[in-house]
Amino acid sequence: MSTEVLRTKPRRSRLHRREHQVALLFIAIPLIGFLLFTLYPLLYSVYASFTSWNGLAAPKFNGLDNYIKMWNDPYFLKAMWNTLFMMIGIPIGLVLSMALALGLNRKMRGTTFFRTVYYVPVISSIAAIAILWQWAYNGDFGLVNQVLDIFGIQGPNWLADKDTVKPALIIMATWKGLGYSMLLYLAALQSVPRYLYEAASLDGAGTWQQFRNITMPMVRPVTFFLVVTSIIGGSQIFIEINIMTPLGGPEFSSASIVWYIWRQAFNNLHMGYASAMSIVLGLIIFVITVIQFRLNRRNQFSID
Repeated sequence: MSTEVLRTKPRRSRLHRREHQVALLFIAIPLIGFLLFTLYPLLYSVYASFTSWNGLAAPKFNGLDNYIKMWNDPYFLKAMWNTLFMMIGIPIGLVLSMALALGLNRKMRGTTFFRTVYYVPVISSIAAIAILWQWAYNGDFGLVNQVLDIFGIQGPNWLADKDTVKPALIIMATWKGLGYSMLLYLAALQSVPRYLYEAASLDGAGTWQQFRNITMPMVRPVTFFLVVTSIIGGSQIFIEINIMTPLGGPEFSSASIVWYIWRQAFNNLHMGYASAMSIVLGLIIFVITVIQFRLNRRNQFSID
């Protein structure tokens, strides 16, 4: 004869209930902040992208007019191209930061000093840096042209020439983020086990073979992280453009997509149109990020 065992739920103490209430309170604070300051603005921007809205009067629904206008807007297409072009600095910055990390990973004097020097621009105000580089790029008395003049080269007016304004911004942005990438690469290099290099040396592997078959695979997660975050950050470049070329540069040659969105929203009061461009930009960044994650996962499987 089977006997049924009655299981009673243990009674929770008052202290236990109090801990749960405090835990829920801590969870509720960031959750409410996310709902109010992230999710609600996102959903409202999606709604606003289908309206004609100046930010003051009530939005008027206009369907897909903003999206149709966008693809027929030459300034939008130009701003997208400028943003993509200035991302050329991402691989350049990664190569330079890897080279610096390899140099600072050696046992020599002054490495701490140089790490600090290279990292100072990262923690400096981007507005202050943009102003300094704006002075340095001045065609009449700028430091860059003064240095070029020593070698007998007559430098252009960098920010006033449509052929040089984008390279000038790329150089500045690469210099600004060099210390951050270098520091991450340096941490990754210092975590690589030394016995791997010793075993490779015993097998006759040269410096390039060790770098290709040991260093690069071991720092690949850092490279993947830097590529993803750099593309996201590069697609949102704004402060440098707004300070160094406040009118979008000569012939709109330096205007980024975020700068153009800001101009349409707050200068021209085309909030609905700006919201539509923001949604498209967000979708593009999302798709690119998903593709990068899939490619990275495929590479990991192929290595395994």
